[in-house]
Amino acid sequence: MSKIRLELRGAAQQIMHERGGEVLIAGPAGTGKSYAALWKMHLMALANGKCPRVCLKDHEHKMTAFRGLFVRKTLVSLSSTGVVTYREHVAKEAIEQGYVSFYGGSREEPAQYRYSNGSKIMLAGMDNPTKVMSSEFDVIFVQEATELTPTDWEKCTTRLRNGRTSFQQLIADCNPEQPDHWLKLRCDSGATKMLYAKHTDNPKLFDVVEGQHVPTVKGQAYLDKLNKLTGVRKLRLQGGIWAAAEGVIYDEFDGAIHVSNRKRLPREWARVWGIDFGYTNPFCWQQWAKDPDGRLWLEHEIYRSKRTVREHCQQIMKVVTMADGVTWKYPRPEYIVCDHDAEDRATFTKELGIPTRAARKTVSPGIQVTKQRFTLAGDGMPRIFLLADALVDRDEDVAEAGRPLGLIGELPGYIWKPGVDGKPIPDEPLKDNDHSCDTMRYVVAEEDLKAKTRVRYL
Repeated sequence: MSKIRLELRGAAQQIMHERGGEVLIAGPAGTGKSYAALWKMHLMALANGKCPRVCLKDHEHKMTAFRGLFVRKTLVSLSSTGVVTYREHVAKEAIEQGYVSFYGGSREEPAQYRYSNGSKIMLAGMDNPTKVMSSEFDVIFVQEATELTPTDWEKCTTRLRNGRTSFQQLIADCNPEQPDHWLKLRCDSGATKMLYAKHTDNPKLFDVVEGQHVPTVKGQAYLDKLNKLTGVRKLRLQGGIWAAAEGVIYDEFDGAIHVSNRKRLPREWARVWGIDFGYTNPFCWQQWAKDPDGRLWLEHEIYRSKRTVREHCQQIMKVVTMADGVTWKYPRPEYIVCDHDAEDRATFTKELGIPTRAARKTVSPGIQVTKQRFTLAGDGMPRIFLLADALVDRDEDVAEAGRPLGLIGELPGYIWKPGVDGKPIPDEPLKDNDHSCDTMRYVVAEEDLKAKTRVRYL
């Protein structure tokens, strides 16, 4: 390989010298956090190939090489984000020159990048960690670590014992969340060291001219996008502040309780669909399953902008049918409830041949019954769950704009509209980043609000 030249600044440079057991790079969106962590793991893989290691039990010499793990809450989200950064911006030259190759995985081994010196970087999601939790690693990099639970984190720390390098390390990155998030508290306690990333750390966003940071053309355009954010998302993604959203509507929501790692739900459970139409704003489709106790489970979700209804219908059918595009994987929906756009509803019905219902648009009653669903019932369980990997694919335009993706992304920032005094207005949600929350409310209202007699006048 040719000589590697890297321009690293701030937290990105500091992470290269850290040797502690747990290190978190936290900061606003677009600061190059994942880029820096992946470069560290890549360089360690290049520098620590196979060498003899004495096995103390039988005094045999064994060959060992660097083993890294690149992990996120779900493998789907990892494949569409961090893996792209690794392939296109970190290991691109090594892959092109044959030093690194991709192995798609098998029953025994997970998908991984294999180095010609014997090093490996494995890929996994904590939604299905079986293959990697029996392995040992020198470095584990957790992308968007705030998505994990404390149990997920502890599982990772127990795997740091490969011993090829002089230190074993859990590296993580994240955008800030609420100030009482377990990961922030872990850093506050000293168990994990936090490095603070800034936009000026990213050479693509800022040049250094006579000792001053000057935005590049790309950097100014990106900062302009962040400037358009509002409320708590602006504080977190632009300012890098661990801020709480004032007036959160679904304050009962707790990812550790309501987000499930289940991969499949029983086919015999009934299914219902909810839809919020949109083009410039994201279109949202959700498939919910109803278990025998009446709980609702978000099974699949499409959250996409700038696509026609016809294109969305095509993607929906790919999700709900087998490879032949005809045989259904699930029961056909008992009903499809959606917003009141007559033209979009007509197009949807024409494309799929399934009629729709207009949603119950009474906002406050719908929110109240949804809040009841999130509340723990007498059996200690809520009446609503969200599968961690429900989101079918990512809308990169939405992500690039710093906006949430899907229901799990929207819930923490779904707030009551602030009044002129800044205090939340009761029963009036802020109409921003609410497409998944609206869709969920349509479905819950259809299930839980008692139907009133509908009189139709001719």
